[in-house]
Amino acid sequence: MLEHVELFFKSIFIDNMVFATFLGMCSYLAVSKKVTTAVGLGAAVIFVLAVTVPLNWLLDQYLLRDGALEWLGPEYADYNLSFLSFILFIATIATMVQLVEIVVEKFSPALYNSLGIFLPLIAVNCAILGGSLFMQSRDIQSLGLAFNYGLSSGIGWFLAILAIAAIREKIRYSNVPAPLRGLGITFITTGLMAIGFMSFGGMLTGGDEAPKEGEENTVQTSEEEKIIEEAKENTVSFNNAIINE
Repeated sequence: MLEHVELFFKSIFIDNMVFATFLGMCSYLAVSKKVTTAVGLGAAVIFVLAVTVPLNWLLDQYLLRDGALEWLGPEYADYNLSFLSFILFIATIATMVQLVEIVVEKFSPALYNSLGIFLPLIAVNCAILGGSLFMQSRDIQSLGLAFNYGLSSGIGWFLAILAIAAIREKIRYSNVPAPLRGLGITFITTGLMAIGFMSFGGMLTGGDEAPKEGEENTVQTSEEEKIIEEAKENTVSFNNAIINE
């Protein structure tokens, strides 16, 4: 359970798709002018990542990686189909994106029109493919963790585009210098937000190990001795300087 919680928060705040790896920036910049469209695209990204990452995990475990075909028989244990990873991952992503496009067009034509070309372009969004490739490279151990990683990565991307959309709506009423209006101030804001998200880097990392019993007093004693010796040296040097004068 702790592993799931750690992966969830780490994928959202520390390894954020936008602020840590800067993936999916095309859609992030183009569809973040209004909060409503940002919410729609962010929800679509969450769904696609939450479905495609575990599906691609199954493909990787039982079809693609070296020795994955052993379940078909010992004669297939030496086969390695990892060279098909990109093709099969993109095929899975394109299928899910097509499903999302059909659903959005059916139930929310206004959102479908506002998203425009960027909804079908989720299929080639590097954040979507990056989720599956990171899952593969980080060797996620179970289907549940793969689903957790896909869902949390999508939520992280959703929070990023939602935050920048809200800021851009407010910036319209601000006195931004003319050369920085539009994408200029958006890039600056994104950089500052990325720096802010970097502060979460120590959230899941432990500090130095606590000293064992009996060692704490020893450490304090040695530090106190160093301070006393430095004070003595400073006093001697001060006295010598007075004598010389």
